[in-house]
Amino acid sequence: MLDKHLIAEVKPKTAKEYIISGDGYRISVLTPQLLRVETGEFTDEATQSVWFRDFDKPKFAQSQKGAYLYIETTAARFCFNKNSRKITEITFIKDNRTVKCSNKHNLKGTRRTLDFTIGRVRLGMGLMSKTGISVLDDSSSLLLMKGQAVPRFDKATDLYIFAYNRDYRKCLADFFKLTGEVPLIPRYALGNWWSRYRAYTQQEYTALMERFKAEDIPVTVATIDMDWHWVDVNKKFKLNINKIESPRPGWTGYSWNTELFPDYKGFLKYLRDNNMRTTLNLHPSDGVRWFEDMYEEMAEAMGIDPASKAPIKFDITDRTFISEYFKVLHNPYEDEGVDFWWMDWQQGKKTAVKGLDPLWPLNHYHFLNSQRNNKRPLILSRYAGVGSHRYPLGFSGDTHMYWCSLKFQPYFTANAANIGYTWWSHDIGGHMLGKKSNEMYLRWLQFGIFSPINRLHSTSHDLQGKEPWNYSDVTERYTKEALTLRHRLIPYIYSMNYKTHKEGIPLCEPMYYRSTFPEAYEYNNQYYFGSELIVAPVVTRLIKPLQMAKTAVWLPEGRWTDIFTGRIYNGGKVINMFRGVSSIPALAKEGAIIPLSGDSGNKWQNPDKLTVHVYRGEGGFELYEDDGETMDYKDGRCAFTNMRVNEKDGN
Repeated sequence: MLDKHLIAEVKPKTAKEYIISGDGYRISVLTPQLLRVETGEFTDEATQSVWFRDFDKPKFAQSQKGAYLYIETTAARFCFNKNSRKITEITFIKDNRTVKCSNKHNLKGTRRTLDFTIGRVRLGMGLMSKTGISVLDDSSSLLLMKGQAVPRFDKATDLYIFAYNRDYRKCLADFFKLTGEVPLIPRYALGNWWSRYRAYTQQEYTALMERFKAEDIPVTVATIDMDWHWVDVNKKFKLNINKIESPRPGWTGYSWNTELFPDYKGFLKYLRDNNMRTTLNLHPSDGVRWFEDMYEEMAEAMGIDPASKAPIKFDITDRTFISEYFKVLHNPYEDEGVDFWWMDWQQGKKTAVKGLDPLWPLNHYHFLNSQRNNKRPLILSRYAGVGSHRYPLGFSGDTHMYWCSLKFQPYFTANAANIGYTWWSHDIGGHMLGKKSNEMYLRWLQFGIFSPINRLHSTSHDLQGKEPWNYSDVTERYTKEALTLRHRLIPYIYSMNYKTHKEGIPLCEPMYYRSTFPEAYEYNNQYYFGSELIVAPVVTRLIKPLQMAKTAVWLPEGRWTDIFTGRIYNGGKVINMFRGVSSIPALAKEGAIIPLSGDSGNKWQNPDKLTVHVYRGEGGFELYEDDGETMDYKDGRCAFTNMRVNEKDGN
């Protein structure tokens, strides 16, 4: 058996009174707007995607007419053809509108990665559509039994029919009930991250963090890329591993490079003493080889004679390997100060279990393991399909440094909410290729401030580093202002983090989540950033004569105030907004309340000083606080502070 903490709690069986069975089909009525339709072989087990099927008590009636079975709930009437064994059409009762059951006009979701892409790319299906109907096909999702993924029957079709009209928030909330909630992420993750693919020495990295402190730039997460461990293993250990044996023989490693980090424990302590949390990069595909520090212990645990120097194969489907992989290779480092792991998996999509992509169990088990000792779990990894929202954070891959790549990211980020994936982390500023640009770097960072995770990242090339002082004086000035603002926004973003966890409301929402106007669908590079703001990142170059960039912004009805310029706009129309390099359109609704930290330095914990920005109108805000990095909030150790603003008779 797997260790108990590596087995997720699921409740996959639907009560029999909500199941309609027939010749070769089974229909489960999960909510008034959500049906499960199975054909062929049926299962009551959880799958990789779906963990809960008994969470609502919907009222429904059924009737038959010839080959057609009709299922009517309080919200919709579903027509099922018993011959084809398919839901053919759905009628929304409220507006008496009938729609064919398909994924036509689907608003799409997200994708595994942006690696090796430039600009706009194809996305997978989402839950939202303009017709109000979507079909989630879970047929290829493996079963989850005793904590492990196993193949399901070959001739099984397993579909979930979402009929939520355009109540997208309700659709998403029920999707989370079906698949599992979005975890509450640790508070430190919402500040500024430093990350770079570069072979830093311990002294260089420490000096860089001291420079950030001296420049008064708050950093809360320190990322150490793959060079924390031995990389040139052929040279170091006098090996002769060729590219056929292993295309990248130094990518996998578990032993600290003591030439670069002679006192890694002291290094980790330095970061924690300076209020930073630490993540290390992983590429585990080559398993554990004889030269690793923990080889002997791992070999004995796996029943291998250490004297043989036989390689320990990476097998994320083997129960013993899974348990020892954490006990021997990862938990000791966590005890020494590594806070979470960055799974940089790019090494194939096959395992010993047919149909199981190794990225999924890596995300699944790493996330479950990271909550040992009452710790708030966190990982950084690529998207592994429907249900991946349970394992934040998402790493979108090695972004190329082009304007078209920047232009795509605001839409890509907000649109991922359509499949419940709310915590994307991008290489802010771009990882590689392209060319150095003060303007593009600044615009990318200004988007990063209003994205789920602000992780500065680049490759090792000297011209591609993201240190603000390596850019022009003007760029450096506005970059520092932006990074300071992001840090100050933590109280606001953390409160939204809680709303995502408890209510299923994403931090970044497409405009059509709160409006049915055509413009809400058309202007998809702007988005709601929490309950109080609309953000429209600038993703085009300055117009040279004006030295300003033009961004067309659609504003819903009401009064909107740009938080940077103070300019007030009346909504209900599209407005061309011109901005210099100092800011982007970020608009507070009337009655907005935005809490900001008033503390200095890089303190990410609950602030001692709070600044509250209030905008005229009627509104309210609930500030959420807890300790930020344990599970104690589940026992009620948290605080809610309610604020309201009222406007009457002009006062």
